[in-house]
Amino acid sequence: MTPAIDALTKAGIQYQLHEYPHDSQAASYGEEAANCLNIEATRVFKTLIVSGDPTDNSKQLAVAIVPVSHQLNLKAVAKSINSKKASMADTTAAQNATGYILGGISPLGQKKRLLVTLDSSATQYQTIFVSGGKRGLEIELSPNDLIKQCNAITADIKAL
Repeated sequence: MTPAIDALTKAGIQYQLHEYPHDSQAASYGEEAANCLNIEATRVFKTLIVSGDPTDNSKQLAVAIVPVSHQLNLKAVAKSINSKKASMADTTAAQNATGYILGGISPLGQKKRLLVTLDSSATQYQTIFVSGGKRGLEIELSPNDLIKQCNAITADIKAL
């Protein structure tokens, strides 16, 4: 069990686990998950940790969840967290705040409660896939349940 699975179980949220053999040489963890599980890359979402602009008192870390088929639009995510700008968080800071290792960061069950923005494209699907809290483990769940569990907002944050 991972903290992500524990959080969903405790909340009584329906989900399905999908495991696959993780290749440590994979260039993209999210694309690896989509390929191994034979799922459209637009339904598999990666969890990215960003840092707000240190000059406007929003240096807080935040979570951005976007399809693995796209990059993150940093300007859009900055706007969603009310920051002048955003940048990708330092790996160590991301791992310390979430309690997960890079490539296995789940938006669920994180150590610290962070602001969460889910790309609005997720709401077009009945279910989406997010990291289960370790490499080689995906959780399939309703985007509405993810939003509820993470207290997330939705916004168009993927790069076009």
